Amino acid sequence: MSAILKTIWFIESRFRDNELSLDVMAAHAGVSRSHLSRIFPIVTGRQLSTYLRGRRLTEAAKELASGAPDILNVALDAGYGSHEAFTRAFREQFGLTPDELRRRRSLDTLDLMEPISMDSPEKVTLAPPVIENRPAFRVAGLNSHFTFKTMDTLPHLWQRFGPYLPELAFDGPPPAFGITGRMPEGTDGFDYMAAAPLQKGKDLLPGLTEMTLPAGTYARFRHEGHISIIRATCAAVYETGIPDLGREADTDWFSFIEYYGPDFEPSTGLGTVEIWVKLKT
Repeated sequence: MSAILKTIWFIESRFRDNELSLDVMAAHAGVSRSHLSRIFPIVTGRQLSTYLRGRRLTEAAKELASGAPDILNVALDAGYGSHEAFTRAFREQFGLTPDELRRRRSLDTLDLMEPISMDSPEKVTLAPPVIENRPAFRVAGLNSHFTFKTMDTLPHLWQRFGPYLPELAFDGPPPAFGITGRMPEGTDGFDYMAAAPLQKGKDLLPGLTEMTLPAGTYARFRHEGHISIIRATCAAVYETGIPDLGREADTDWFSFIEYYGPDFEPSTGLGTVEIWVKLKT
């Protein structure tokens, strides 16, 4: 059973427990807290803390909509020490107060956080990665911030970036890089850059941002199949790929890089795709 499925089960069986901390969940899953906080949003599309808070407040909302007589007891069951703290969190989550929901007796229009399915997601068997030492290199591209609710709109950023690629080409079609920024626990999103190499002496095109990717040791994992299932590959990289190497990911600069080879065809979603992870030395 994967660390993610163990954690989801643990949350669903104990989310009323006030002591359900990241350390406790990581220990139950058999991984470090940093590993769990990094891989959970990659696999599920939600930060762990956001999911736990949402599950607690969703179940509290269901109780209130059913006419729970004591809001304070609902608040305590949801892990909040006071009526005030519960009301503030509830309003931030749903846009109305617990008392308002109890009076209207309806969950309609509420964006509830239902349990993530614990059916095993599509399994990916990774080929051994290529390990290489790379010098620092410059890229230029379009950068945007995404939340885990809006990450499905990432292809829109690539559509905007596509017209720049011919201008960045040098000696044939250039590769492209999707750079996923750091995902620290407690945030509900990440920065993402659609980019291509910026050659030495090449001027930065108007409208693009430059970034220098650091030198270091990189593990390059091959993605097999259609681009639509790339999240399953990303999950496998962190679930088994990196641990099997006996190494740790270095996420001081970014979480990982998607590499799209010159043969990748966006219209078909097929071609050379790799996941690059910088390794700690």
